Amino acid sequence: MTGAHQTLALLLFSGFVAVTLGITTWVSRRRRGSAEEFYAGGRLFSPMENGFALTGDYVSAASFLGVTGLIALYGYDGLLYAVGFLVAWLVVLFLVAELVRNVGRFTLADVVAARMSERPVRIAAGTSSVTVSLLYLVAQMVGAGSLVALLLGRTSGAAQVWTVIGVGALMVVYVTLGGMRATTWIQIVKAVLLLGGTVALTVLVMVRFHGDVDRLLITAAQRSGHGEAFLVPGLKYGGSWTARLDFISLGVALVLGTAGLPHILSRFYTVPTARAARRSAVWSIGLIGGFYLMAIVLGFGAAAVVGPDEVRRSNEAGNTAVPLLALDLGGGAGSTGGTVLFAVVAAVAFATILAVVAGITLASSASVAHDLYASLRRSRGDGSGEVAVARVAAAGIGVAAIALGLLARDLNVAFLVGLAFAVAASANLPVLLYSLFWRAFTTRGAVWAVYGGLLPALGLVLLSPVVSGSPGSFFPDVDFQYFPLQNPGLVSIPLGFIAGWLGTVTSDEAADEAKYAETEVRSLTGAGAV
Repeated sequence: MTGAHQTLALLLFSGFVAVTLGITTWVSRRRRGSAEEFYAGGRLFSPMENGFALTGDYVSAASFLGVTGLIALYGYDGLLYAVGFLVAWLVVLFLVAELVRNVGRFTLADVVAARMSERPVRIAAGTSSVTVSLLYLVAQMVGAGSLVALLLGRTSGAAQVWTVIGVGALMVVYVTLGGMRATTWIQIVKAVLLLGGTVALTVLVMVRFHGDVDRLLITAAQRSGHGEAFLVPGLKYGGSWTARLDFISLGVALVLGTAGLPHILSRFYTVPTARAARRSAVWSIGLIGGFYLMAIVLGFGAAAVVGPDEVRRSNEAGNTAVPLLALDLGGGAGSTGGTVLFAVVAAVAFATILAVVAGITLASSASVAHDLYASLRRSRGDGSGEVAVARVAAAGIGVAAIALGLLARDLNVAFLVGLAFAVAASANLPVLLYSLFWRAFTTRGAVWAVYGGLLPALGLVLLSPVVSGSPGSFFPDVDFQYFPLQNPGLVSIPLGFIAGWLGTVTSDEAADEAKYAETEVRSLTGAGAV
């Protein structure tokens, strides 16, 4: 990339960082220091504001960089990610949003602990939430490294290392100083920028092809080198029975995983009522649906305009397809239009990464403080002891995310997020649904449901081609893969539900009928909700 690209992109990105740091500083001066303020922003956001914030939290580097890159490389099979990410919101809308808002207070563990023995349940759910958050953070770090390598025209390890460290440091600052209120406004600003940039690129792609979608798809198929196979299922997931099972596993994980993501669930506590939570979900479905429709156009546009070969030369996993598309649509390398458009897209991508990591870090630090710490030691009545622990936890989580992000920097970010969704669907969704809907569910069942999904999911990933035995794995020079699928969801999600059922039916403890009745009334009516 030319010096003009680098300078303009860095100026735009610096402007976003300055604005968001300003928001964080302003909020930090006004906050009361209470747990409700730090974890839930005082529950003062409107449904529209929270809908935009949910969009900002959910549409991550995996969507903006990873999904479009997969579509550019694999056509129809890459498009399946976009479908799975969007359909998942129907599960959130119909089964989770209102009920979680009524029953819980700050975290997933609050919902489960409402009718169970608190300590074992909070430790299990808190451990699971931190694990899912770390996996999700790794994907954002990988996206940051890929983007800066393209922006600076360097593929050296040093450039990516310093970028990942910088993103990690910023996310710790956002969370420790501003809490949920600052994080929410950062998400809103980012969502507006992202949707605006995506609309502009989509319009330019359609103008390039005179509004003819057929021509766009035919050109993409011709440039892909695969012909019509580019537009039908099977290019990535149809070569063997293993690939087909991998596709099913990925689809199940994407559709069920969103309802178990800690940073998405915590967002429903930032609005005052369950009705507002439902309306937030409706807003986010509209915004996210529009984004993914445009992402499909951008993915095929990158294949048609840039070409999969050029995308692979820039980044083997396809993470730089959208910035390269912007460069070409603006007039190509060296042109003023190309420079400006590339710089804008790069800055929006950086903003996307920063905003998402702030939301995830806040959710995971809340789990550490509100669930793990509070289970071991009683905090002060106003929760300020928890808040202090949460700030320290944010720094520790940042360090861990940086280290893992550097290790996984050559993997596709959408693929990495798929793993996080699988773990969330395996460990968090079973215990959440059982707690809300199964009268006989017990504490042992809750603990077994979490660990019965979490441990197999992590174990199967360690034994899969993701970690060893293939050219794109973490450790390509060694081979200890015994599980053939890249995504463990097809096996680990049923195991989570089975473990929860088995723990319940073998438990000597009788379910507390009174607490279940109280939870059911509270979840459906909001009576007694915080």
